[in-house]
Amino acid sequence: MKLAEAKEKYVQTWGMLASNWGINRTMAMVHALLLASGKPLSTDEIMEALMISRGNANMNLRDLIGWGIIRKEIIRGERKEYFVAEKDIWFLFKQILKERRKREIEPVISSIEELRTIDEKGPETDEFIKLMSDMLNVTSKINNIMDLAIKSDEHWLLGKITNLIK
Repeated sequence: MKLAEAKEKYVQTWGMLASNWGINRTMAMVHALLLASGKPLSTDEIMEALMISRGNANMNLRDLIGWGIIRKEIIRGERKEYFVAEKDIWFLFKQILKERRKREIEPVISSIEELRTIDEKGPETDEFIKLMSDMLNVTSKINNIMDLAIKSDEHWLLGKITNLIK
């Protein structure tokens, strides 16, 4: 397999996998393309490589910047904007985890906490409150595990464990 073929297959595979995880396929493909690229890419280069529109490219680039996993890079003498992906995979993992936690887990916790405050009394209410409490317990544990992974480099023991995993 040639390098160009391997990169193309990686971009396609990453896009397919990401859509299974609930992430926009094109956004994942743009990210994979930038990850696999040995140089910063312009919007035009991204559009050409992925055969997507300028609007689609710009929207996904903005989202990736918002996630904190790509950044703009200025190339001296060029008027175009160029983009590069964060190449530290552990940082990338933690950054994605942070964003998913902020967008998915924290709103669920907030909603469940609100759902537990019912004014009515009775067995059905008690059963519902217990269900919400159990859900909150599990969701909070998931949130704590995510927090440990995100802060793993700050804690000596967790840092050692993650170094073993790396």
